[in-house]
Amino acid sequence: MRPVRVGLLGLGTVGCGTVDVLRRNREEIIRRAGRAIEPVAAAVRDPARPRSCPVDGLRLTTRPEEVVADPAVDIVVELIGGLEPARSLVLAAIERGRHVVTANKALIAHHGNEIFAAAHERGVMVAFEAAVAGGIPVIKAVREGLAGNCLRQVAGIINGTCNYILTAMREEGAEFEAVLAEAQRLGYAEADPSFDIDGIDAAHKLTILGSLAFGIPLQYERVHVEGIRGVSRADVAFAAELGYRIKHLGIARRTGRGVELRVHPTLVPARELIASVDGVMNAVLVEGDAVGTTLFYGAGAGADPTASAVVADLVDVTRALTADPGNRVPHLAFQPDALADLAVVPMAEVESRYYLRMQVEDRPGVLAEIARILGEEGISIEAVLQKEPAAGAADVPLIMLTHRVREGQVERALTRMRGLACMRAGICRIRLESFE
Repeated sequence: MRPVRVGLLGLGTVGCGTVDVLRRNREEIIRRAGRAIEPVAAAVRDPARPRSCPVDGLRLTTRPEEVVADPAVDIVVELIGGLEPARSLVLAAIERGRHVVTANKALIAHHGNEIFAAAHERGVMVAFEAAVAGGIPVIKAVREGLAGNCLRQVAGIINGTCNYILTAMREEGAEFEAVLAEAQRLGYAEADPSFDIDGIDAAHKLTILGSLAFGIPLQYERVHVEGIRGVSRADVAFAAELGYRIKHLGIARRTGRGVELRVHPTLVPARELIASVDGVMNAVLVEGDAVGTTLFYGAGAGADPTASAVVADLVDVTRALTADPGNRVPHLAFQPDALADLAVVPMAEVESRYYLRMQVEDRPGVLAEIARILGEEGISIEAVLQKEPAAGAADVPLIMLTHRVREGQVERALTRMRGLACMRAGICRIRLESFE
């Protein structure tokens, strides 16, 4: 049987990793897929630039449309990232009857509905395991391994840059800006880190996980997104003193009012497994009615881990090449005509516990003023931590944990509290979740 031939759009870190894995593990892949999978062409910006993988046997071109149109290519692997020209190239490949593998989470989150509809119409496959959590096979697990479950929630650490920064802030007692600079020096953060630290990358991934878990269309625009710029060294230290760790989480949860889709810093009890995931590692917790709670852990980025997911998709596509399109695993886990129109819960209606940190005037009656406002908004206080003021200081940090309450109530209370004469700085609010 002739080899399946692959054309790559992009030959950077992940592209070269994919070529290396395909060649290094060629015999093992043949045993698994039933035939060889060979890279034959690649679109690059500069064909003369030295690369970390051998390019012998690869036709290099600066025109990605040539790879898409090449009749010798069976599967197009899109690794250029971004929305355009990636979207146009993927749709062109589908129109030509090419199967597609992509690691582009932004493309799937923003244009996946359109792409999957086109692929379904044309009878081709679009695989995207590498788009979420690097080498962790969480998409396959949710889409296939847990197909017998009614899933209740998917939550996890899905951005390694944020996890590295929060880990270093805790371990080194350093402020956010200093740790970010070190992460950039080490290559864990980009020169422009906003995509990661503002939560956009995690929101793309959560969009995909939420759709797979609950059978809803991809809806990036409805994800609530917060990054970690507002988390201070003091917050990390106070959280530890209270028995928690701060993690940047993506949470997709089914409730009686619909589906929650949210990305934000979160206090997690230190005893829980997900709180122990440190550095650049990722972890995704999935809860189903039959299986209970499972946790998937591993490298969320890097050449070989991401290439592992790309090659796994290539093997899956190769295995299914001769299958009737109607009998293949659906792109979003559920049959295309069975996607549910579940409502996405507005953030004001989401329920959580809350950590509140404020800098207040050090005088009698301040705690009573704050407690009165919280009580009038129906917010119950679970714990209070008040530190002694620094020598000569006229104000003091005050930390509160609340019981479970709706976000809208907290927002109303914070608005009123900010107007108090005793407030000396902005109020930091971080949600608190337990996954036991």
